[in-house]
Amino acid sequence: MSDDTSMNETPTIETHTEAKSTDDRSPASEADADVAGMDDQSIGEETVIEARDLSVFYGDERALQPVNVEIPDRQVTAIIGPSGCGKSTFLRSINRMNDMIDVARVDGELLFRDTNVYGEAVDPVALRRAIGMVFQKPNPFPKSIYDNVAYGLRIQGKDDDLDEQVESALRRAALWDEVSDRLGESALDMSGGQQQRLCIARAIAPDPEVILMDEPASALDPVATSQIEDLIEELARDYTVVIVTHNMQQAARISDKTMVFLTGGELVEFGDTSRIFENPDNQRVEDYITGKFG
Repeated sequence: MSDDTSMNETPTIETHTEAKSTDDRSPASEADADVAGMDDQSIGEETVIEARDLSVFYGDERALQPVNVEIPDRQVTAIIGPSGCGKSTFLRSINRMNDMIDVARVDGELLFRDTNVYGEAVDPVALRRAIGMVFQKPNPFPKSIYDNVAYGLRIQGKDDDLDEQVESALRRAALWDEVSDRLGESALDMSGGQQQRLCIARAIAPDPEVILMDEPASALDPVATSQIEDLIEELARDYTVVIVTHNMQQAARISDKTMVFLTGGELVEFGDTSRIFENPDNQRVEDYITGKFG
């Protein structure tokens, strides 16, 4: 597929109906890789997002060293590393959120379903319909709970059976039972954890393929954090989830794959989460995970 293929002409948005099973994962392959640990990419895992020598600059400053990575379908991929190492920069490059920063510049390729999202004909708005995003701080609109979830559906003209779609999104976000009797109330009156789950419901209502999450639980209490973690694991049955987190224990609990960025915007290691945390290939990664620096 060429870079000048329009996202509107490319069948990149699919409705996933089959749940993934962790028991069905294939054994690790022996493929060569430039990044330590990438030899355990599992056979049979379909790649949804692929970075090829992807670099990001803010003005003259290089925020992200060339990244080469393949992110698999319907798994949770966690991105960890110390502050300022390029985690969120990489995440925002996936759905071109860096376009909103005037001095940002991207080199290399970022492929979504084999289409370079930085191709000239790609519509960033259409791209973000296929790749939704949930931010660190809950940001519900000053509207009713119902209208928050229905907002994207209405914008996209997907307002047939709106009640059913809103209910479905709220159920998938594990929120329906808590709000079904007050859908007309302001979303701003919800608790922080409920607001974040509402933002997740709003993101998944148009049925994207990928959900990006930038530290979605960092502002929440332990109970709300646990609810978000349970939700993320459930969502990965139907969506590809990529999450930035400062909480290494959280990454170890909920992710299938882990990317480790270290100082200087360098992706140092990528692979199965269990191996990254138990037996990383790179000494710097082991030092970071064991708390020797970071």
